[in-house]
Amino acid sequence: MATAPVSERRTVDAGHYGPEGRSAWMDVDWREHQRWVRIQGRAMNVIELGPEDPAGTMVFIHGLSGTWMNWLENLPHFARTHRVIAMDLPGFGASEMPAERISIRGYGQTVDALLGELGVERAVVVGNSMGGFIGAEVAISFPTIVDKLVLVSAAGLSIEHQRNERVLAAMRRLETVLAAYTGWIGSRSETLVRRARTRHALFNIVAAHPARLPAPLVAEQLRGSGKPGFIDALDALTDYPIRSRLGEIEAPVLVVWGADDRLVPVADAWEFGELLGDARVVVFDDTGHVAMLERPAAFNALVEGFLAE
Repeated sequence: MATAPVSERRTVDAGHYGPEGRSAWMDVDWREHQRWVRIQGRAMNVIELGPEDPAGTMVFIHGLSGTWMNWLENLPHFARTHRVIAMDLPGFGASEMPAERISIRGYGQTVDALLGELGVERAVVVGNSMGGFIGAEVAISFPTIVDKLVLVSAAGLSIEHQRNERVLAAMRRLETVLAAYTGWIGSRSETLVRRARTRHALFNIVAAHPARLPAPLVAEQLRGSGKPGFIDALDALTDYPIRSRLGEIEAPVLVVWGADDRLVPVADAWEFGELLGDARVVVFDDTGHVAMLERPAAFNALVEGFLAE
């Protein structure tokens, strides 16, 4: 699949749903590629792999309640030619909570500091959901770092109108209970996802067809549940307008979305395209919030074409 020409907006049939055959990530010893990096006084869990002489660096940023494992279907593919870096954002996965209150601006600074620590001067930044919001913030605040930007069902537009102080207050009162429940799901993910019906129940809001995704892949997505950064990050998502600043992004942008996204409406994809000017917008038909996992072959090929331009 070739990437769309500049300023083209289109909806496409992305072909096969889910991974085809045995996924490459299942044969990777991820412990060999894991490292701890101290950023702003806190330990971050970072995954890094790729050739000794890479064509460039790619940085992958997960979304709310996610981990670096949100990119399992993509990291081995791009690591054939690029240095690829994925992380657990502070407060998620295995990374510590940040020293300061969680904010989109703070996460942007964290990504900048991490890349500086790793010696990365230029990179393609790929972000899903909240990770796309953070990627856009990095491209605005640290433009010399971002070579190209890929936004996958990025938050930041419609969510600014969804802030609900009562709901946030109620969640904070129930924070311990919510963390215990989601943590229980994460700790038993491998057992829970064995049945297609259970995968559908647990992952239906995220993916269009969870029952058609492999059980091991869904288990890894649920494993990072119940982390302490969730409510603060949700608060941050609804309290940082970025719409008026998107025009400051100088890097080429590819916007990828699922037509059936239940978390961030597909209307936001077209709006990102308008606000960014010459961004390419590609919407995958019959796809949910995580196009990179639901349509990995089409997604990887699309991004690969974008990088080749």
